[in-house]
Amino acid sequence: MTDIESNPELLMVVDFLVTCPPFDLLEDAQLHQLASSIEVQYYRKGHICGQSGLGGLRIIRSGAIDIRSQDDRLVQRMGEGESYNLASLLEEYPDAVVKLYEDSLLYTVPDDVFREIASHNRDFDRYYHRQINRRLRRAARYTPEPHNMMRTVESVMARDILSFGPETPIRHAAQAMSARRISSAPVLENDRLVGIITDRDFRSRVIAAGLDYNEPVSQVMTCDPISVNKEQTLFDATLLMVKRKIHHLPVVEKHDKGHLVGIITSSDLMLARQDDPVYVVQHIGRANDIQAMKTVVDGMPGMMVEWLNAGIKVSQVSHFLTAISDAVTRRLIEMYQDKQGRAPVAFCWLGFGSQGRAEQLVNADQDNGMVIADEASDEQLAWFKDMAKFVCDGLNECGYVYCPGQVMAMTDEWRQPLKNWRNTVNKWTLSPTPAAVMRVSIFFDLRAVYGDESLCKALQAHMLEQASSNSIFLAALAANVLEQSPPLGIFRRFIVERNGEHKDNLDLKKRGVIPIIDMMRIHSLANKIAAVNTTERIEALVQAKVLTVKDSRNMQDAYDFIMQTRARAQAAAIEKQGVEAVSNYIDPDTLPDTQRRHLKDAFTVVHDAQSAIRLRYRGGM
Repeated sequence: MTDIESNPELLMVVDFLVTCPPFDLLEDAQLHQLASSIEVQYYRKGHICGQSGLGGLRIIRSGAIDIRSQDDRLVQRMGEGESYNLASLLEEYPDAVVKLYEDSLLYTVPDDVFREIASHNRDFDRYYHRQINRRLRRAARYTPEPHNMMRTVESVMARDILSFGPETPIRHAAQAMSARRISSAPVLENDRLVGIITDRDFRSRVIAAGLDYNEPVSQVMTCDPISVNKEQTLFDATLLMVKRKIHHLPVVEKHDKGHLVGIITSSDLMLARQDDPVYVVQHIGRANDIQAMKTVVDGMPGMMVEWLNAGIKVSQVSHFLTAISDAVTRRLIEMYQDKQGRAPVAFCWLGFGSQGRAEQLVNADQDNGMVIADEASDEQLAWFKDMAKFVCDGLNECGYVYCPGQVMAMTDEWRQPLKNWRNTVNKWTLSPTPAAVMRVSIFFDLRAVYGDESLCKALQAHMLEQASSNSIFLAALAANVLEQSPPLGIFRRFIVERNGEHKDNLDLKKRGVIPIIDMMRIHSLANKIAAVNTTERIEALVQAKVLTVKDSRNMQDAYDFIMQTRARAQAAAIEKQGVEAVSNYIDPDTLPDTQRRHLKDAFTVVHDAQSAIRLRYRGGM
């Protein structure tokens, strides 16, 4: 019998530690070594531990403590089962002190024991290094196995590039391309990408037009071609090819679109499997009836499970699922025009909410609208009304059910000429009642799905101008942002539903995802940032110096982790009970201890960010 096994008090300590992260990472011998070294200390509420004796560990056996800055600002609150290494905390908060929030019993592990165990267990050591930030970042960004479509464009692009200057004769370019057996070539001027020439250009712009072969390629090239940067994924490149109906993409540096580094073609992407998203999108684009599209959409829950199990991050999965809903929408619009003729005037179909942000998961309902050119007559507006009903009805048949709040293009309020939209935005921003703001906030996450994108850009530019200059409107948005707080009590215990269908569960979307989306939206509106995807907004807010790099990383990690937890819970429900069981609720007690801790970290980040929103915008009321 070991010393631990013969000592009931130490056995109780070990039994307690194994329920607390990161001690569940330790081997039995390490746990026993740690438990044997522990000193028990009792402190009264209000006691300040200060910064003496920085080494070792403090484990909260009962009670609660605050980590506070020198100006008494709360940095973090910890409760039973949580632990800290003050020396590591001081790396991030140099003036931090520990203040007892209530009477507390602490276990203290000597520094030499802590360091010895940490030196033999890398994950245990990392847990305490920049505790919240790095713990959460590792959890949010973990992917077990990269998916083929997540490879970078750089990994498959052609690097040995044949290029021409703008004055190169068409005959010479065609001969050189034929000799190299290539179907496209970039056109460079002063080593900068200015165009691309393809076999199609030779057919349609030279031979069919009877053009002199001695004319320069600048006469027939595609100017300022669409490109991808080398860090984008194969999925990004393939989806762009499908959307734009092109087969060749120049590859450029991320921050210098004129610097050509390669070429990627549709043939380079044929390694993709038939069940990858791009093929799904292509299949929808060729569908001749609604039932064919419904069959594809019915398979989306299974695809989501497969993609998540393959290690694809939820941010990419949501892009995939949004790309599918976009494809269904576009095909329905095309089907209507195939029967009724082309649209009489310019228009743009808009995606709002999660579709606008490209953040859809399964069981998404409709959130859409339409902006129409101002010159449309009453008769033409009636044509668009009929088309909107056809498309919304078709989306509902395919599984994208009608919006309960009627935010759909088939509703007159959400289908208007541009001038009417501008007047509507003016009314919303000038008379921002809390109920009205909550109802229309989804509108401010808008994206062009089909049609004339300039109409969407004009509407968004007006919306940003009106919103950014109106402190009362921003204050009303802030009130809406603060309506839903993270589900954490004062001791970092989860606040769950007390009764009803979701008793003992918490809503990850309503209490975690939506507050982050709302906060990034208000910051973006206030600073005229056009991005609508949450990650792109976070990046843009850093560039605009609205968020610090540190705060942006914390927010991104919190968002990624909550979304990943939500998506994996939905995938598990699909595998066990089918798509009907999918919800945004989760019982935190079903999560592993480490994951519960990460979730608390994420909610803590959201709580701190909401405090900043309150200070920055609520004064407008």
